[in-house]
Amino acid sequence: MKKILLFCASLFCLSAADAKITMPQLFQSGMVMQRGKVMPIWGKADAGETVTIKFNKKEYTTTADADGRWRIDLPKMKAGGPYKIEVRGENGEVREISDVLIGDVWLLSGQSNIDVHIERVYPQYTTEIDNYENTYIRLFRVQNETSTHGVKDDIRPTSINWKPLNKQNAWPFSAVGYFLGKKMFEKNKVAQGIIVNSWGGTPIEAWISEDSLKADYPMLIKRTQMYQSDNYVRAQMQANGAANQQWDAILNQNDPGIKEVRGENGEVREYPFTSLSYDDNSWRTIDQNNWMWRGTGSVWLRQHINIDKAHAGMPARLLLGTLFDQDITYLNGKEIGHTYYQYPPRRYDIPEGLLREGDNVIAVRFINKYGAAHFIPQKPYMLCFGDDRMSQNPMPKDVIPLGDKWKMHIGAEMPNCPSGDVSLQNLPTTLYNAVLYPLAPYAINGVVWYQGESNTGNPAPYADYLKKLMGCWRDRWQDQQMPFVIVQLANYDGRQQTAFPRPITPQAEPVNSSWAQLREAQREVVKADAKAELAVINDLGETVDIHPLRKKEVAERISLCFDRLLYNNKVKLSPEVVSTEVKDNQIILTLDQPIQAGQIETFEVAGADGKFANATAIADGNRITIISPLTSPLSPLSIRYAWKDNPLQANARSLSGLPMSSFEITIK
Repeated sequence: MKKILLFCASLFCLSAADAKITMPQLFQSGMVMQRGKVMPIWGKADAGETVTIKFNKKEYTTTADADGRWRIDLPKMKAGGPYKIEVRGENGEVREISDVLIGDVWLLSGQSNIDVHIERVYPQYTTEIDNYENTYIRLFRVQNETSTHGVKDDIRPTSINWKPLNKQNAWPFSAVGYFLGKKMFEKNKVAQGIIVNSWGGTPIEAWISEDSLKADYPMLIKRTQMYQSDNYVRAQMQANGAANQQWDAILNQNDPGIKEVRGENGEVREYPFTSLSYDDNSWRTIDQNNWMWRGTGSVWLRQHINIDKAHAGMPARLLLGTLFDQDITYLNGKEIGHTYYQYPPRRYDIPEGLLREGDNVIAVRFINKYGAAHFIPQKPYMLCFGDDRMSQNPMPKDVIPLGDKWKMHIGAEMPNCPSGDVSLQNLPTTLYNAVLYPLAPYAINGVVWYQGESNTGNPAPYADYLKKLMGCWRDRWQDQQMPFVIVQLANYDGRQQTAFPRPITPQAEPVNSSWAQLREAQREVVKADAKAELAVINDLGETVDIHPLRKKEVAERISLCFDRLLYNNKVKLSPEVVSTEVKDNQIILTLDQPIQAGQIETFEVAGADGKFANATAIADGNRITIISPLTSPLSPLSIRYAWKDNPLQANARSLSGLPMSSFEITIK
């Protein structure tokens, strides 16, 4: 019996010695904690274990509960640092977190426009990015993960974990986050912590809690429950992977353009359709501005370009616009770039010595599994030389434009690739569960929500979704005053995917735009929320690109919104209508501020029949006078402004240049 007791005691000592205090991934050296707020620190230990935190010459103690959870709230502090945090268990275990700064922490979330990296926008801001670094701005990227089984305790480890801002660390980081951190540091001169938590293509439902959705949208919850079988999901993903591999293998076996040409020693020299010496005279000539290939499989395009003696052998950068969908691009038989999906700009570096004097050939192999292969219009297509070849703002001084004409030949036509894709990130609640819930209650100063493109197919419920998202996030942080900046959808014209001829003409007549409907949902929700502001960016988009590159300007408008929410409520944002008046056939809108005077485009008016017609409008001071095109004063009277997917002609701006949001108002 004595031996048994000694053995049990030994086991107890071993388990106590092996016990570890764990903390969430957010708590790492280099972290930024929020000034002026209680700063929770939490983690896990053995049930009943005493946990002590030593911070700023003081000690704070708590006891882990029956589930091993513990939490200590550090008191409010002013900006400063660096500090050190020591977390100790009762058995002598010590975890040290160093280089801790106290400043402002921002959470940026949404879909791919938040996630667009500095690498993507670098040509717009080369000098600024090359010459700026700041150790007081720290970057944290939440690693993507999903959960169909309820909420998680922690996020996955990430490679961008409170890294100081410099070009190298920022290269794969959010451009909006980069520029917001920089702008807020310039304004407030305190440390900035930027937490980016986004996933491209995701709908808003994925970011909302189950409790918030289940009463009003039970079918959404059932959609997620369909994927709670890990075996089913694993099997489906394996099947999808196998189908794609088989499709690719059959494509490559049947594409004559990649039959290997071997040298005398058996080495692969080049593919036939990529070779400079290949005779493409029999190929069909197409104009890239009016070409689409609606097949499935591969199609080849070749263009010959003459290089003079001065440029021969020089390193260069090929700007090949943006292509749909996947491409592999070659120069004189050598692969110079490969992009796996439609959105990234094609910027392919050409090494020194590859360009030859005289004739050269660019060969592009499009691979298409859906949709139609095509060039995106209004993008740069050229060879760039010189030290400034990386810049596109301004464009390099030494360029050779590509021609619009290409030689075309179908490589291999294929059946549709079998698809049963399991995109768990697009299911309701899965991202709230896995990557939002675990972040709380980490103290933050405000939230940026930049999302909506994936919900334009059904904008009707978006206003309710957005209210639920803001509500459940505030509940999670137990802070009903948590500030939100909602970035409104930018201008974009999705017709470019199918429209001919190009360039696309603006939408002149009234249309029931789904993009405008979603912008209106964003505007209405913000208007009803005292702790939210709207960053209007309907002039910063691109007609042909759902990922516009002017992210610095987006960040500047977000910073203005936070200025008004947190620091100075007198800051002027985008103009807003505060009252309306009808006099005969005139409708007078009074705004919250003066705007730039003159004729205002894109106003529309409708009577009781709901049929909108274009209307003339004049701005003077803080008033806009609309001349109704209706023949009689009908009631109710509806007014729309900038009600387009891509309202290029909308020109109502504040005196400082901020655009007015699109809107719809009904006067009864």
